[in-house]
Amino acid sequence: MSPPGIKSERAVCFDGSRLTIEDVGALARRERGAELGASADFRQRITRGAEFLDRLLAEDGVIYGVTTGYGDSCTVTIPPELIPELPHHLYTYHGCGAGRFLTPEETRAVLATRLASLAQGVSGVGLGLLTQLELLLRHDVLPLIPAEGSVGASGDLTPLSYVAAVLCGEREVWYRGERRAAAEVLAQLGIKPLRLRPKEGLAIMNGTAVMTALACLAWERAEYLCRLATRLTAFNVVASAGNAHHFDEALFAVKPHVGQQRVAARLRVDLSADRPSRNDQRLQDRYSLRCAPHVIGVLEDALPFFRTLIENELNSANDNPLIDPDSERVLHGGHFYGGHIAFAMDGLKNAVANVADLLDRQLALLVDTRFNHGLPANLSGATGPRAAINHGLKALQISVSAWTAEALKQTMPASVFSRSTECHNQDKVSMGTIAARDCLRVLELSEQVVAAMLIAARQGISLRRRVNEGLNLAPTLASMQADLEKRIPLVEEDRALDRELHGLLVAIRGRDWKLYEA
Repeated sequence: MSPPGIKSERAVCFDGSRLTIEDVGALARRERGAELGASADFRQRITRGAEFLDRLLAEDGVIYGVTTGYGDSCTVTIPPELIPELPHHLYTYHGCGAGRFLTPEETRAVLATRLASLAQGVSGVGLGLLTQLELLLRHDVLPLIPAEGSVGASGDLTPLSYVAAVLCGEREVWYRGERRAAAEVLAQLGIKPLRLRPKEGLAIMNGTAVMTALACLAWERAEYLCRLATRLTAFNVVASAGNAHHFDEALFAVKPHVGQQRVAARLRVDLSADRPSRNDQRLQDRYSLRCAPHVIGVLEDALPFFRTLIENELNSANDNPLIDPDSERVLHGGHFYGGHIAFAMDGLKNAVANVADLLDRQLALLVDTRFNHGLPANLSGATGPRAAINHGLKALQISVSAWTAEALKQTMPASVFSRSTECHNQDKVSMGTIAARDCLRVLELSEQVVAAMLIAARQGISLRRRVNEGLNLAPTLASMQADLEKRIPLVEEDRALDRELHGLLVAIRGRDWKLYEA
């Protein structure tokens, strides 16, 4: 039976098999549950790694982070009687995070991503640790994880220390909408706090789980925003009496960027209705309409590449050292380095912000009587004497420009700001988690732009119908326009739009509209 709140009984299985961005997203939204692999082969592989580590310790083997101190302190030998305490010291002294807490959705994604890495079977951890992570997901016990404090190598040490501490019954969690002590919640659920085995503290914390989790969520949001921006462009072409021939198939056949071609094809579907040409129609629309496939297409073409980077990281073992149970070797390396995620997030936030900028420019044309081909100023729906005191979407356009400017400001790449840390042991770091947080902020701002553009689309099409009676919309646009009209009354008398914006943001993040064939 699924835990409370889970929409589907089809669980995401953690057994070392390949997971997708969508698996993490569905689990993060509580659309699917989590279960640890039950096969004998999987469980034996996990157990072999832990047993091999135990044998090495019994034979006085030297293992980084197990019989030595951490980081630059790797030259410090740990007395045998203190080895069991070392993992608990690791998460204790890393309890120095700051900033906002990760959201419940983000936190579930972090737990899932860390479990996926440990389930690869080369981290030297016991089944008890994997089971404890599964229990947190199953019961939705969510560690309070501060978002700031990671440089992305040696992985997400500080934020993941909060996961390690909660597994051991320390620090705080979100549980059923309340902030509570982890010890109380685990006791309520009958879950015994974990006593970490040697290497298990390092295995939990020394990896890219936070940045990768945030990247999975960012990718899904960016993919949907890409589709919405295409649909909005079609609305804006119609509302401003633009030229649909800019998206001709023969035109795009000679510039073979597949994503750009796909965006143009989607626009052709949305603009397929027969509309009479006008004598005063411009031969060429301004760039924000004419070049929309070229702008949105960059994001569309980048998404598959970024998916590969993110999913490879998701399905990697990324702590250090790795324990190979088959060849019985301890492999010291640097898989905790989050460079691929840093690059993906820096690139994704750039492409998304450019799309927000495109929509901002489209709105600037729509509200301006010099460029909107006969629509009223600021898309005001007021008529008669009262038109003089009504201002339509004037302030909304200002807000869109503010959100866009802030999104563009956030596009400075984080990955180039490596800092030498920890006595120059971590002397080149990825900044992947900062890049991922930046990307989520750019997405948040860009989604606000999209929400405003949905209001403008609803308004613009309705006002175009006043000018061009009998305006014929393609079925895709007609259906979505009808939906928007139910959600958003026509702005005739000035009114506050913030509640409608918030409602549209919920709809955007819930992916309420089905857009285009896959």
